[in-house]
Amino acid sequence: MTIRLYDTSARQIRDFSPLTPGCVSIYLCGATVQAAPHIGHIRSGLNFDIMRRWFAHRGYDVTFVRNVTDIDDKIIIKAADQGRPWWSIGYENERAFNSAYDALGCLPPTVEPRATGHVTEMVEMMRGLIERGHAYEAEGNVYFDVRSFPGYLELSNQELDNLLQPSGEGETGKRDPRDFAMWKAAKPGEPSWETPWGRGRPGWHLECSAMAHKYLGEAFDIHGGGLDLIFPHHENEIAQAKAFGDAFASYWVHNAWVTMSGEKMSKSLGNSVLVAEMVKHWRPIVLRYYLGTPHYRSMIEYSEEALREAEAAFARIEGFMQRVCEMAGKTVEPAAEVPPAFAEAMDDDLGVPQALAIVHTTVRQGNSALTADDKESAVARLAEVRAMLGVLGLDPLDEQWAGASAGRGDDLHGVVDSLVRLVLDQRQAARARKDWAAADAIRDQLQHAGLAIEDTPSGPRWSLS
Repeated sequence: MTIRLYDTSARQIRDFSPLTPGCVSIYLCGATVQAAPHIGHIRSGLNFDIMRRWFAHRGYDVTFVRNVTDIDDKIIIKAADQGRPWWSIGYENERAFNSAYDALGCLPPTVEPRATGHVTEMVEMMRGLIERGHAYEAEGNVYFDVRSFPGYLELSNQELDNLLQPSGEGETGKRDPRDFAMWKAAKPGEPSWETPWGRGRPGWHLECSAMAHKYLGEAFDIHGGGLDLIFPHHENEIAQAKAFGDAFASYWVHNAWVTMSGEKMSKSLGNSVLVAEMVKHWRPIVLRYYLGTPHYRSMIEYSEEALREAEAAFARIEGFMQRVCEMAGKTVEPAAEVPPAFAEAMDDDLGVPQALAIVHTTVRQGNSALTADDKESAVARLAEVRAMLGVLGLDPLDEQWAGASAGRGDDLHGVVDSLVRLVLDQRQAARARKDWAAADAIRDQLQHAGLAIEDTPSGPRWSLS
């Protein structure tokens, strides 16, 4: 039952050993809410939602913190360009992110702190770092002295002498160009907060160190985020937190990107695919299957063809589940445990692709049982499939996917079903009187309308083709 994870800081897969037996604490770098989310943003939330679900399935009590960065250079610039308050930009996009997480079936975090709600904790951390000689004030800015912390750059495995530290406008007074800003002096018209060093606003890196300390304490189990955060963000988080006296994270877990034409999906490249638009054309559960089933450390190259393949693969699972429920005359409940091979795959660095192979193998076994009219075996296989899909957040029979929110056009499903049933009754009547031409014509018309018709022992059934 040992879960193993790839730890970026160790550069190898390690056995997971929690700080507190039976508990796991996770901090995930969440959204910077300067714009609505594309599917590349949401992939991280999905990957860590699956991690959280697997730990819970294994019996752990999970504390999951996912922050919101609601103050940022890009937010301020966009607010000025649009003539809007900076906070309205952040709040609008925070809601868009939460809508996307909800649409794709992510469980809500234990707590979702906003950066602007934790300035007091940031001031406290800066004061402690200045007192310990790890930070200094200059012209209203507060900088971290990277040379004061011997472990700096161990996560990203860089050499300090070769370092190019990203810097923002107005970062003046640095003793060393590689030092990074924890606090930025106020500029005219910008949002600011009062501190012992004058009015200003937080730097990006300080926010997460302070919020992780507040909600998870001096030490916690797992810190997560995308590969692009390793440097400078996570490297600078470590420096601040450990120089302050925290042990900080025991494991560092990073998910890979969604790419288009080999490039990381980003708004600056103009190649983003917004979740709000995607769910108009693809069922959210299919999007979750597409984004959540590759290994979290593997890049996903976005394409419509790959999405169609994911849709077809998931349809095969759904078709099996529907046929068994029709045969059983009831909804089959999930099994209490997942198959051992599925558990083994998930324990091994969240091996979702290998785990998903077990799902599809079980579906094939279930279909064979249906063909052999072995009701007991078919029901048992469905129970196993539901248990496995539940762990992945992909069980279409689960209440989170039921009803109008389940996908494209589901609010009209009842109306469409009634209309299709009327036509299928006409087809059945034609078949009963051996008018095969009329029956075939009805079937062909339904297929032309985008409906697949399957004749089963319990009668015809339809689905979107």
